[in-house]
Amino acid sequence: MASFNTSEDFVLEDSRVKLRPLIETDIEPLLPFSLNEPEIWKHSLVTAAGEEKLHAYVHAACEARKGGKEYPFMVWDKRTQQYAGSTRFYDIQSAQGYLQLGYTWYGKQFQGTGLNKHCKFLLLSFAFDQLAFDRVEFRADANNERSIRAMKSIGCTVEGILRSNGIRPDGSRRDSIVLSILRNEWDERVRKHLLQQCH
Repeated sequence: MASFNTSEDFVLEDSRVKLRPLIETDIEPLLPFSLNEPEIWKHSLVTAAGEEKLHAYVHAACEARKGGKEYPFMVWDKRTQQYAGSTRFYDIQSAQGYLQLGYTWYGKQFQGTGLNKHCKFLLLSFAFDQLAFDRVEFRADANNERSIRAMKSIGCTVEGILRSNGIRPDGSRRDSIVLSILRNEWDERVRKHLLQQCH
């Protein structure tokens, strides 16, 4: 049975990337992205663009971890020796063997560098192999072609569209695409496929 104790400090790493728990003081290393690259959150339901919103973003993520609902990570790029962004598990449903992986963003200089593949391999290995979850779900704005391409490239299966199910920061409503990876898919093909992309 799946089990995720969000009060534990988990560090996931390989030769390229290190993921460690997000903490309140991480506002400082994330602030340059928030101030200089606000378009990072163009397709997100929750934005961290601007110092005030970044404070709220980090605080909400840390509080959700305390409540056992989410587990946010900071992303450290070993190649450049810099913080690259953040990602998290959320909607953690241990009894149902299910969680979502998202709130993923990277600064522009880290996008398209292969960093995301390493992060996803570590996170999926953790969810399926260590925590024994049976399903990992992903969601994105149905208009976010870059994100959808990235999710398909790691082996996600498209399940469908949730129509008008969220409100963007600008007040407009969005359709969300739902994708997923199941445990048997991870074991049979996705793990190997993603590992090959990381080398």
